[in-house]
Amino acid sequence: MSLSVEGLNSYYNTDTTSNSTSKLEETLNSDLSTATKDELMDVCKDFEAYFIEQMFKAMQKMVPESSSEISGSTKQLQDYYKEQMTQSFAEQASEGEGLGIAQILYEQMKRNYGLE
Repeated sequence: MSLSVEGLNSYYNTDTTSNSTSKLEETLNSDLSTATKDELMDVCKDFEAYFIEQMFKAMQKMVPESSSEISGSTKQLQDYYKEQMTQSFAEQASEGEGLGIAQILYEQMKRNYGLE
């Protein structure tokens, strides 16, 4: 029994445009002056995760791709899962203390919005 990935394209959105980018843009375009401290920290964590994701993507570009021939739909699925994995790693890396970027942004935004 052979399994083909050709039919899997219909089950997955293989557009590799980052969901985190559109989510972050939407949040940043909203009015944060009425946000609670928790909402503000969530925005800062989202930004840190996005920043880390961009760092990971830049590092991935440094790794040469394999020279093996991969069909179009298989390549799309590979790119999709690579994107999902990168986003997941970035979110995990920003949890807890992360890089500290979220905390610095949070402190600055609290001052800017007078939430101290």
